[in-house]
Order: sequence, then C-alpha cells, then structure tokens
Amino acid sequence: MPASRRRSAAQGARADLAERLRPVQSTLRARLGRAETLAELIRALNSSLDPERVAEALVDHAADWVPAPAWLVVAIDDAGHTRVLASRALTPSLEAGAYAVGQWVMRNGDVCCAMNLALDRRFTDAPASAAVAFPLDCRDRTLGALVALDRAPSAREPRFQDATLAALLAALEPGAFALDNALRLQRVEALSVTDDLTQLYNSRYLSQVLRRETKRASRSGRPLSLLFVDLDGFKAINDSHGHLSGSRALVEAAALIRASARETDVAARFGGDEFALVLPDTGSDGAVAVGERIRERLAVHPFLHDDGLDIHLTASVGVATLPDVAASAEGLIQAADEAMYAVKDRGKNGICVAGE
Repeated sequence: MPASRRRSAAQGARADLAERLRPVQSTLRARLGRAETLAELIRALNSSLDPERVAEALVDHAADWVPAPAWLVVAIDDAGHTRVLASRALTPSLEAGAYAVGQWVMRNGDVCCAMNLALDRRFTDAPASAAVAFPLDCRDRTLGALVALDRAPSAREPRFQDATLAALLAALEPGAFALDNALRLQRVEALSVTDDLTQLYNSRYLSQVLRRETKRASRSGRPLSLLFVDLDGFKAINDSHGHLSGSRALVEAAALIRASARETDVAARFGGDEFALVLPDTGSDGAVAVGERIRERLAVHPFLHDDGLDIHLTASVGVATLPDVAASAEGLIQAADEAMYAVKDRGKNGICVAGE
C-alpha cells in the first residue's frame, strides 16, 4: 500500500463517526442515485423470505454505504415486542445501546443521530458511543429500525446532508417492504401450524414433524418416541362449569406439558383434550420419564384457580418408540394411541409403553 494510502487509512481509523461521514456525503448520494445500486439491493433482499436473512442483507448493504463498524436491525412483532433480526460486531454493552436507539426510532418514526449515547438524555445506561439510526417505514407505519454504532463517542453529532439523508431513506424503503413481507409470511406460516386455543402445534404440523423425524431416525439409527397424553375426567369440567372453563383448563394443561418438555421436543394438541409430544433421540425409558413428569405435574396442578376453583385432573399417557414397536409415523401414532387407551381400560391415571 502506498504511504499516502496508509496515512489516509490511519487517519480514518482515528477519526470518529462524525468525521468519517463528512467526506462520503457526495459520493454516497451519487451512488444511491444509480439504478444498479438499487437493483443490487432489491436482488439481495428478495433472495430469501426469512426475516433474519432479509435483515442481514440490509445490514450488508448499509455497512457498505455508511462507515460504521456495528449494526442492529430491530422490528416490532404482533405482540408489540421489539425483536432483534440482525446484529453485527456488537458487544453486550453496544447491543443494549443499539436496542435502546432502535426502540426510540420506532416510537418516534424519526432518524436518530447521537454523538455520545452515554450523555444523551433520550437513553439510560447506554455506552459511550456515537450512533446514527434510520426508521424502516412501510405502509404508513414504522415497522423497524436500522441502527449503526461506533465504538467510541464523536466530538460532534454525526449528521447527513439533507439530500444524502433523503437518498439513504429512499434506498432503505425497499428493505422495509421486503422485511414487512417476510414478517407477514412468517406470521401466516406460524398460524397455519399452531392450535388457536393452546398455542401448541396442531395435528397437521405434528404429522409433518413425525414424518420428518421418522426418516431422520431411520437413517441415523437413533430412537424416536411419541407420547399421547389424554386428560382423565376432562368432560366433567365442561359439564359442570361450561365450555369456557374447559377451554381455560386446556390452556393450563398445554402450558404444563410444554414446560415439561425439552427445547428439542415438539408439543402439539392432537385434538380435544388429547396432546402429543414428539421426543427425538429418546428411547422408551427416557420417554417414560418425561411422561411421568407430565402426569405428576398435571395431578398436583390446581386447575382454574384464578376462577376461584380448585380442580385436579389426572392423565393417561401412552408411549411408543421407533423402531421398537413401529417403523413409520403412522405406526407410531397408532401404537401410542393404543397404549394410551390401554391405560384408560385399566382405570386411568397411569402410563403404558406400547409393546410391553
């Protein structure tokens, strides 16, 4: 590298964010005005329908435009929570600061420029770093924010010229639309596999998972277990207290079952008051342990306590393991179902392993 370029690079490394932004204004404005720049961005954004990958593509291009080392993309989900979709080169302290800046941008729908977050009254417990952040606006709302952070404060506020800022916000608009479309698709897909009442997976998704896991288990030689859990005496809740109370009891039971499973397990509502749990890489002994844990937790739980009731339910649990008693997803379901009904026939409130 020539000596002049080495000196320029060294000076750039020492310059703060505000200083680094000064010389790039006109070139950035011209670059963002070229059709090929926008076309390249749109191609990258549309290469995936996954929100995280769309956000990462947005960061890839923004980091090439704006000389900042650390980045964060956040968006608001359906529940109103701020969700991190992409981050780059952020320490825990910097990420907390970037997150706070992103929330401010989404609340106000405005650009944020800060010379030192630690001294900025808009933020609390923020790191000593400079930041610029941009709203991601789509369909007349701010759905997210793109945040750029330096690792140190600036001597003055890092700002863009009006024309440069307008060009940058216009370039980010396709990113906002791509991100919104990806998030909408993700929400639709989640609804299609989720039980409306309990928020566990539905039987349709259970069948998909079982087929996939059965193939994987057959290839790897690892066991795969399935639990069927049926609530004993559940009909009495509907008969005595109404279907609304019954629905609330199902929600409570679903939460207990989900809490009793591992992160790798898949919990689903099979139908009515019957639940299923897919246990990858788990033999019959491990499945029985999970089934007993679920049965015990259900038995001691005071259902509908918030409604002034103290109802206790037991459960009949059927266990089936591949390859012990079945070689297919359909066979596994049938074996677990039959084992569960064997418990019912014996008086309920127990666990039965298919084939034993």
